[in-house]
Amino acid sequence: MEAILILLFVIGYLSITLEHPLKLDKTVPALMMAALMWALLAIGFHNGWFSVVDGHGSVFNINSGDIHQQEHGFEGLLLHHVGKVAEILIFLIGAMTIVELIDLHRGFDVLKGMVKTRSKIRLLWITGVIGFILSAVIDNLTATIVLISLLRKLVHDREERIWYASLVIIAANAGGAWSPIGDVTTTMLWIAKKVTAGGLSEYIIIPAILCFVVPYALASRMKVFKGEIMIDEKSHEERERLLSSKTMLWLGLGAIVFVPVFKTITHLPPYVGMMLSLAVVWLVSEYIHPEDNFDKSRKHLYSANKALSRIEISSILFFLGILMAVAALESLVFGTINGVEVGTLRYAAESISNAIPNMDVVVILLGILSAVIDNVPLVAASMGMYTYEIDHSIWHFIAYSAGTGGSMLIIGSAAGVAAMGMEKIDFIWYLKKITWLAFAGFIAGAMAFLFIEHYIR
Repeated sequence: MEAILILLFVIGYLSITLEHPLKLDKTVPALMMAALMWALLAIGFHNGWFSVVDGHGSVFNINSGDIHQQEHGFEGLLLHHVGKVAEILIFLIGAMTIVELIDLHRGFDVLKGMVKTRSKIRLLWITGVIGFILSAVIDNLTATIVLISLLRKLVHDREERIWYASLVIIAANAGGAWSPIGDVTTTMLWIAKKVTAGGLSEYIIIPAILCFVVPYALASRMKVFKGEIMIDEKSHEERERLLSSKTMLWLGLGAIVFVPVFKTITHLPPYVGMMLSLAVVWLVSEYIHPEDNFDKSRKHLYSANKALSRIEISSILFFLGILMAVAALESLVFGTINGVEVGTLRYAAESISNAIPNMDVVVILLGILSAVIDNVPLVAASMGMYTYEIDHSIWHFIAYSAGTGGSMLIIGSAAGVAAMGMEKIDFIWYLKKITWLAFAGFIAGAMAFLFIEHYIR
C-alpha cells in the first residue's frame, strides 16, 4: 500500500513538471495529489495497513495500544501539518497584498523613473542591481515583472530586450536566495526554523553576489550589449505617477523588511509580523489621496480589496497542495533506521546519503535538478528528509542551490516563467544563449559557498 501512495506522488509530481505540455494549471494536480494521498493515508491507517510518524518521532498505528489514542495522534498529525502550511500561506498572502497595493498606487514607477542612461552596458548593470536588491526586499517574481515592465519602456527592440529580460531572471533569483522574504523556498526554510534571517544573509550574500556578477560580467563582453540605446527623453513616467506613489512604495517595502525585525524582537512566527505590516499599509491606503481631485467614487481603484482581488490565489492553492502532499510522504512510515521507524522522506534521505556520502554533491545536484523540477516541492521534501539543526550550513546551501539553480532553464523558476510569458522568450533560445551564463554563476557561487564553509566559517 505504501507503494500506491508514493506512486500517487510521482504521478502528481510529473503532472506539475509537465504543466506546459499538458496545458494544465499545476494547481490542479497539486490539490488532487494532496487530497488523494491524505485520503489513502487515512484509509490505510484506520485499516491498520501502515503507520504514521509525527515531527517528534512518535509512531501511531491503529493496531498498537488504545484505538482512540492512536486516532487522536493521527488527527493531531494532520492538524500539525495544516498549521505549518497555513503559516506559509498567511505570510505569502500578506506579502502579495502589500506588493499589489504598491502597484495599484504605481509605486514601482518611482524606480522606473530612476533609469536614465543610454549605455547598453550601464543599463544592463543598473537593471541587474535593481533586480538583485528588489528581489531580496519583495520577491524574485515581482522584481522580474517590475523590471521587464521597465525594460519595455526603455528598450524598444524586442530582440535586444529579451537579452536584458533573461539576465534579469538570473539577478532576481540570486537576490532572492539570500533573503528570507526573497523567495518562496527561503521563506519556507525560515518559517520552518531551518534558518534564521541573519544566518541566511550572512552566509549566502557573497555566493549570491557572485551568482549575479559572474554572468553579468561575461554578458558585458558580448556584442549585443555594446553601444547605446535610444531613450525618449520626454518619458511619460512622471505624468503616470500618482501623489501616493512614493509614500506607498517606501511604506510597503519598509513594512515587508520590518517582518524579520518583528520576529527577532517578539520571537513570534513571521506570519504575525506580516499581519501587522499588512494592517499598517492597508490603514494608510484607506486615507491617502492618490490624485489631486480625489473623491470617494475612485477610492475602490486603490483599495486593499482591489489588491486582494489581484493576488494569485492559484499560486497559494498550489503551495497548499504541494506542501500537504509532501507532508503525507513525510508522515508515512516506510522503513527503519537503526531500529527506529521513520517517514518515507527520512528513509529516502538515508538511502541517498548511503549512495552519495558527500552532502555538498547532493545539494549541488538538487540545485541543477531545480532547473527542471519546481523548487518548492524539492525544498519541502528536503525539509522532511534532513534533521540538521537551525542554521546548519546544509540548510544555507539548499537555500542557495534551490533558489539560483532554477535560472539555468527558463521554466526553472517563477521569475523565468513570468519573463517567458511576458516576452514570449523561446525555451531553446534561452537554452542556447543564457543557460551557460546561469550555470557559470551558479557554480561560481557554489564554489564560493563551499570555500567559506570549509576554510573560513
